[in-house]
Amino acid sequence: MKYISTIVAIGIIIALSVVGGAFFIVDETQQVIVTQFGKPVGKPITTPGLHMKVPFIQNTNFFDKRFLAWDGDPNQIPTKDKRFIWVDTYARWRIADSLLFFQRLRDERRAHSRLDDILDGETRNAIAKHLLIELVRSANPEEQGKPGTLTIKFGREKLEQEVLKAASSRVMDLGIEILDFRFKRINYVEEVRKEVYARMISERKRIAEEYRSEGAGESARISGEKDRELKTITSEAYRKTQEIRGKANSQAADIYATAYNKDPEFYQFTRTMESFTKIMDDNTTLVMSTDGDLLKYLEGVK
Repeated sequence: MKYISTIVAIGIIIALSVVGGAFFIVDETQQVIVTQFGKPVGKPITTPGLHMKVPFIQNTNFFDKRFLAWDGDPNQIPTKDKRFIWVDTYARWRIADSLLFFQRLRDERRAHSRLDDILDGETRNAIAKHLLIELVRSANPEEQGKPGTLTIKFGREKLEQEVLKAASSRVMDLGIEILDFRFKRINYVEEVRKEVYARMISERKRIAEEYRSEGAGESARISGEKDRELKTITSEAYRKTQEIRGKANSQAADIYATAYNKDPEFYQFTRTMESFTKIMDDNTTLVMSTDGDLLKYLEGVK
């Protein structure tokens, strides 16, 4: 009888434990806070597996350990230069301290509500302190310092980091860690859109004109170098031709002088014949006097 009573007692205890929820399972993606009469008991349970609690008295509160998404609502926000834009943002966050999170927020619904207030507020503050161009562009070191280029000190990435830093400091006492923040979409209201398109066209024209100016300057430089090299080559060629012509004339003069010294009369005769070949052709009629040099040579030949 005692053995049977023991078995029955054990069965009743097991049944009560099962009915009362004495056991609970923690998944790898979960962390649990055990509460007793609404107050946390012990440390957060983050180890996966089977765990126990006091039935009927204690309750379990499960929270996610994974990265969670926050998706903000699009808002119309003015920039520092009084341009109204639509801004849509998103962020990634996680529950870093589940006990503090439970004490301050209780659940993810309230956490999202607090994130809405904090992230939207910091987004407005950051955009209101900067110009529109700093929000829609990134700081480009290659264009900084060029004439006509607006210097961009921040850029979209730095504004995102500014919002992330300011918001992170405000959620530290909530058991939350904001991992990342981004501008998902930025759109212009109709009035601003026209101004932005006009500015984009103007900037593209300025860049095109800069490229054309650089091309014209490079073309002028190449043309100048070409003309200079051409003049150098022409001058050198003219110098060489003059040297060759001078040497040839000198050699010809030496030859003429040598020939003249050997036979002056023959030299004079050949020079006279050469002169006649230059001044006479097939249609030329020559009338010579009886005392001309040519007639004398012809008579001498006879």
